[in-house]
Amino acid sequence: MAVLLIAEDDEDIATVLARVCTRAGLTVLRASDGQEAYEMVLENHPDVLLTDLGMPRMDGWELLRAVRAHPEVGHIPVAILTGQLTPGDPRAANAEACAILLKPCPNDQLLATIQDLLAQGPHAQHDSRCAV
Repeated sequence: MAVLLIAEDDEDIATVLARVCTRAGLTVLRASDGQEAYEMVLENHPDVLLTDLGMPRMDGWELLRAVRAHPEVGHIPVAILTGQLTPGDPRAANAEACAILLKPCPNDQLLATIQDLLAQGPHAQHDSRCAV
């Protein structure tokens, strides 16, 4: 079973995301801020990381940079799920995220994106196919 780590500081949103993904057959880990998520990434090496951008202690941008910079986990596919971006935001182009989803995101789109990232495999192998 694939392991998904959700980094989301809003408890209600995190609960809904976890429920949807668990029902889809994923093992779900949750972190309530970017620093906790980074520590969990290093400890658990999830198959996919789904992160919000606006979080305490370490925001999603910082989390993504820290993951990409670490040699043991830099290959993990990362999807951003946020309400803080607008289409065409220039920060997205340089983020090294494999997918960016805007809140509210339909459950079927979220699950399809996660499944696509799992099918594509490690980030380093599909850099050219990452869509932002």
